[in-house]
Amino acid sequence: MSRFEPNLRIPGPTALPPSVREAGSRQMINHRGPEFAALLGRIGDGMKPYFGTHGDVAILTCAGTGGLEAAVVNTLSPGDRVLGISIGAFGDRFAGIAEAYGAQVERMTAEWGWAAEPNEVRERLAAGGGDYRAVLVTHNETSTGVMNPVADLAAAIRETAPDALILVDTVSSLGAVPFEMDAWGCDVVVTGSQKAWMAAPGLAMVAASDRAWAAMETATMPRYYLDLRRHRAQLAKGETPWTPAVAVAFQVDEGLRLMAEETPAGVFARHEVCAAATQAGLEALGFRLFADPNHRSKTVTAAWIPDELDWKVVNGELKRRDLVLAGGQGKLAGKVFRVGHLGMVRLEDILGAIGTIEEVLAEQGRLAQPGAGVAAAERAAIEVEGGHQAAAAVLR
Repeated sequence: MSRFEPNLRIPGPTALPPSVREAGSRQMINHRGPEFAALLGRIGDGMKPYFGTHGDVAILTCAGTGGLEAAVVNTLSPGDRVLGISIGAFGDRFAGIAEAYGAQVERMTAEWGWAAEPNEVRERLAAGGGDYRAVLVTHNETSTGVMNPVADLAAAIRETAPDALILVDTVSSLGAVPFEMDAWGCDVVVTGSQKAWMAAPGLAMVAASDRAWAAMETATMPRYYLDLRRHRAQLAKGETPWTPAVAVAFQVDEGLRLMAEETPAGVFARHEVCAAATQAGLEALGFRLFADPNHRSKTVTAAWIPDELDWKVVNGELKRRDLVLAGGQGKLAGKVFRVGHLGMVRLEDILGAIGTIEEVLAEQGRLAQPGAGVAAAERAAIEVEGGHQAAAAVLR
């Protein structure tokens, strides 16, 4: 049984730990005073190791999509040539934002369920003469349960189009898996409070490279509320340019405290264990996973809905038992379901979810071997956890 009611297994918003919920109920403070300045400083410093950057982290009061819009309008001008690498619905959204502001976006689209191929990126950029102002990349595509190899993609971009800015959507991945913005040469990286950070929706966090900050001085797309230069200037004073979502900031601060106690390595290992358990459990129950096995997400798993399964009935029974899953998006609506395993997720939450799915399938007469899903999930978790323990022993 999940520690949360209901067992919210969607890719976000994620369930809130008790102390994070309490933090959000704190009395308001002066967002122009020293207490908020200290809070803002803690959030920025706490996030830098997860971004993998030494640069500033701007805190915007908006959804993750607002952060993606900020990445575009702050660095680009109308007419700029942009390559939009899309592997699903959110990659399409990122490209759509750039198009809405007048960028000339050329789309490189992978078949849904597959990651982008670095060699294809090289070929596409080379064929275009390497004359691109920016490349848009989605790290984790929640619509398909695929995680792009950003380090390899960034290397391919740098090799073929060295002057192009690399703008990365990490809304549903940052804080759950390792990321090295500076080392990989990424220029703008965006995340959102309601995913791995275990807080309510309302804040987007954006980091930019020196190249990106320089680009902001010549970019001419319209911007005001999302002007990152204003945010950077106010950040130096311990403030945000506009009234921030103070309660969400309290929650992010507490979430970061919990993550620091666990350590980044512990957070990453926990997400890997939960991903492996989810995927093994679903497969043992007879579901076919949607994503390419080589690039399955560590934060969300998508599975095909069998043609003969009345998903409306099954999903209704799952909800009645307080298990909330996500449906498919875009062209996958009604064809797949998705299980989120990010944020404050523990193995017990995943085992509880798999067990509930087993129970409902058994009632529908579709379970040949009761207990197989939970057993497979446990075995996968033990195998992954054992690997991490062995690696830790070597390091010691």
